[in-house]
Amino acid sequence: MARPGQQTSVVLAAPARRQSFVVKAASSAAVKPAKQTPAALQTVVYKFQQCSDPKQRYQLVLHYADGLSAYPDELKLPENRVLGCTSQAWVDVSLDSSGKVQLRAASDSKLTAGLAGVLVSALSGLTPEQLLDVDGTSFMQLLNLGPGVMAPSRASGAANLLATIQRRTRVLTTQLPRFPSLLITRDSLQPQGTFAEAQAQFLQPNAQQVAQLVQLLSAKRIGVVAHYYMDPQVQGVLSAAAEQWPHIHISDSLVMADAAVRMAQAGCSTIAVLGVDFMSENVRAILDDAGLTDVQVYRMTSADIGCSLAEAAESAEYTSYLQEAAQTPNSLHVVYINTSLRTKATAHSLVPTITCTSSNVVQTVLQAFAQVPDLTVWYGPDTYMGRNLAQLFTQLADLPDEVVQQLHPAHTAATVRALLPRFKHYASGTCIVHHIFGGETCELVRKGYGDAYLTAHFEVPGEMFTLAMEAKARGMGVVGSTSNILDFIAAKLLEALQQSYAQRLVFVLGTESGMITSIVRKVQAMLLEACREDLEVEIVFPVNPQAITIQQQGSGGAAAPVELPGSNIAVLPGAAGGEGCSSEGGCASCPYMKMNSLDALLAVAQRVGSDAGAAMLEGFKPRAYEDKVGGLSMAQAGCVPILHMRHFSQQKQLSKDLVQDVMSRRVAPATGC
Repeated sequence: MARPGQQTSVVLAAPARRQSFVVKAASSAAVKPAKQTPAALQTVVYKFQQCSDPKQRYQLVLHYADGLSAYPDELKLPENRVLGCTSQAWVDVSLDSSGKVQLRAASDSKLTAGLAGVLVSALSGLTPEQLLDVDGTSFMQLLNLGPGVMAPSRASGAANLLATIQRRTRVLTTQLPRFPSLLITRDSLQPQGTFAEAQAQFLQPNAQQVAQLVQLLSAKRIGVVAHYYMDPQVQGVLSAAAEQWPHIHISDSLVMADAAVRMAQAGCSTIAVLGVDFMSENVRAILDDAGLTDVQVYRMTSADIGCSLAEAAESAEYTSYLQEAAQTPNSLHVVYINTSLRTKATAHSLVPTITCTSSNVVQTVLQAFAQVPDLTVWYGPDTYMGRNLAQLFTQLADLPDEVVQQLHPAHTAATVRALLPRFKHYASGTCIVHHIFGGETCELVRKGYGDAYLTAHFEVPGEMFTLAMEAKARGMGVVGSTSNILDFIAAKLLEALQQSYAQRLVFVLGTESGMITSIVRKVQAMLLEACREDLEVEIVFPVNPQAITIQQQGSGGAAAPVELPGSNIAVLPGAAGGEGCSSEGGCASCPYMKMNSLDALLAVAQRVGSDAGAAMLEGFKPRAYEDKVGGLSMAQAGCVPILHMRHFSQQKQLSKDLVQDVMSRRVAPATGC
């Protein structure tokens, strides 16, 4: 018997034969009686199950295309199109006078029209509650429309058709909050909602500010590396300045240090780092490793630019986690790049350690298990990413070997199943930005944007990860790093550019809102190059409905920091100070990143090049560590796990030195009582 509150599966009988069909049961305090599968659905499933071979099922799909009623041309609008179909498809959903759902659909492909006809026949006339209770995956499986009938992309299109029908039914029957969004066209930006307006405000920067920055940077040979999570004001100016001064680079944290090395080798004598402190530390360490010790590196303030995730890894609890790993033979610590050099150095002194990013963590872990016998992997400190990895591996363990091997050729479902008990992850480390993408926010994404393209950073809570993975399975989602998200949006736009008709692509941005600048510039550049005015890209910001939207005013009318409930972190005032911050503690934009303002960059650049300025900037240098670890400086020791990752990135396998370290490292003696 199902436990209270658990979803249940219902086994029902179809005419003349028994079959399983899943109808979603609503969660409740007690198990409710099984819901009856509507007769129309049973009839459609029965017809397909009576077909003796794939050819008959294919012909039956085409028969349903012939049964579709005429679809008015005036309804063939971009907003009625179904995203994720390989051909044009439209769906119109309405309620009749009795409150039943009525569907109309069409496609310029007969096969897609047939799939639409199947859904129209099965779902028209249902109540909204009945339609929303249909489990699409189960329904499509019962139709048995596998590779013998149609390509996987067509089957995914059918799933997207159903997702669109259910989302539009929900909109007709439920008052759902709409998230703010930014509509991007070739020549314009149209923000919807105050949060989107704040993000769009600086996407077309002031030309005078751009010219001033370019003059300063070029005259003093200053390179700039910045993270995607910068404020739109800063990114807008930097992106425009990069067209005139090539030594400006905006990326995720992995690439920032490599870009700094290239700038230094090209003649830049100073590198300005716009990010949190572990990023400037990494830049300093990689420059030193490349022999570029004379190049100066500056942060944008003398104050600490923290990171909730990095700080979690410097806690006593994380040290205890590493000490447990040190007591386990054949252990490898995979540490997220978003940590300090101290964390990396200390960790490696206890357990062989390699850094990872959100884009390479899956391959790093799977390769390590494939390469080292009886390995135990300890991942940290990001709890959400660790849980998501465990969920991904659990799913892989139940998939066909050929699917597993598409992800990593050395693994099968059996090998993945075997590694599950030996994959550990830390339980108490979260990013205050990605924390927002869980709970109520995720549920609103599911209900209101289930047919949109869903993007999610690997650090988001499990609810959003699951939602994006479900979308990914039907070609509608991506889970990965900021670079992976940008590449996914560009790839879907490229597909649309290869088609000749008007479209609006809708993407839910499941990561920090600062990415919008890079997205806008990429999208508009592609639309301009293709000379397309009929394509639109809408970026949706899933901001929690309980977001803070009003800045508090301090004495004299100055904006004062807003304290987040349950946190000692203040939201720094700015163009969007406090905007999009959940009362639960998560924000759509990082308050730490807001410390990297345009004024701060200009002030640093103005001071570079003089003795007095250098003295004033002494506190702006990355944190210097005086203590040593294993005979190495903290910076040198902290660089070792980074270099292990660089080897893996280049060779696609762990270095011999790291493997030998894992297999020969003696178990640390137990401490404590």
